[in-house]
Amino acid sequence: MIVEQLGLKDFRNYAVADVSLSAGANVFIGRNGQGKTNLVEAVAYLAMLGSHRVSHDAPMVRDGTDAAIVRARLAHGERTVLLELQLNRQGANKARVNGVNVRTSELPRYAQVVLFAPEDLQIVRGDPSARRRFADQLIVQRTPRMAAVLGDYDRVLRQRSALLKSARARGVRGDALSTLDVWDDKLVTLGTEVIEARIALASALSQPVAHAYEAIAGDDHRPRLTWALSVGGGDPEEEDAIETAGSALPLAEQFRASLAARRSAELERGLTLVGPHRDDLVLEVRGLPVKGYASHGESWSIALALRLASAELLRAESRLGDPVLILDDVFAELDTGRRARLAEFAAGYEQVIVTSAVEEDVPPELRAHVVRVEAGQIREPGDE
Repeated sequence: MIVEQLGLKDFRNYAVADVSLSAGANVFIGRNGQGKTNLVEAVAYLAMLGSHRVSHDAPMVRDGTDAAIVRARLAHGERTVLLELQLNRQGANKARVNGVNVRTSELPRYAQVVLFAPEDLQIVRGDPSARRRFADQLIVQRTPRMAAVLGDYDRVLRQRSALLKSARARGVRGDALSTLDVWDDKLVTLGTEVIEARIALASALSQPVAHAYEAIAGDDHRPRLTWALSVGGGDPEEEDAIETAGSALPLAEQFRASLAARRSAELERGLTLVGPHRDDLVLEVRGLPVKGYASHGESWSIALALRLASAELLRAESRLGDPVLILDDVFAELDTGRRARLAEFAAGYEQVIVTSAVEEDVPPELRAHVVRVEAGQIREPGDE
């Protein structure tokens, strides 16, 4: 897949922008704050229906306007498709494909993007929520219908937790709260599907992560991914992690038994303490947890490896061809060896988009098409 043209209206600091992109490597060069990351944020939004920088859409709409427009012409081999997205400051967003109105959830069927940015270091060093978000975004890219499952799980979770909070306030005992059983059934059904998809993802990523890590770090530090599950006991969200292993019970039965065992604690706290929303993806190198033990360079390498392995997985499974690989302001953070190895890895993709404040930070093989960005203005080669 290749992004041939990107057009923006009232997106971030762009009143209007139009930029042509080519197959192979493209580089946006500009000082910090000029708008280069805004361009790749717009491209990635079409694939992930969210920003890698903010959790809500409103900051992407230019000040003083009610909506932002993103248009992208994509090439899938000989076929082209025009995607249009309207991000509204208030109300639901709107989307069109080749001029036909569609649900926004349809856009990722046409656009596949893998973006790596400095914020991704939080996948490695941050709270479990960052790792869950990484996994769930990739699950949706691989299997778009899982977006509905995850959405339904979140809705059931909110309603069940509201019931627990209300019961706590009224002093209701667990055995007198029969309505909780109905929500337990829904939570178990949806949550089991989420957990199974996450476990399958960790398995599918295992070899690609090992390959990408060695390619970037230049060493085989035996990276490993496992899920610590709240349904197995303990609470990974509170660093009481128990890895997936060993229970003879089917997953749904483990889930139900754990809910029963923790009902009193849930009523005391007014929280749902069991389910995929409490789980953690445990990352290891050299047999030790990355969080708390890995060096700065190892942490960067495992974060990069997770994204590059995601790209390899999508490339192997997708009928759209290679995903667009975006490297947002990454090279300044890497040493010379990692820069060179990352450039070699990235050069094999149909299209790579790089942003950088300093052109010389980007290895020469990724500077085939350089676009300069200054205060929301785009200067392409040949512009005066």
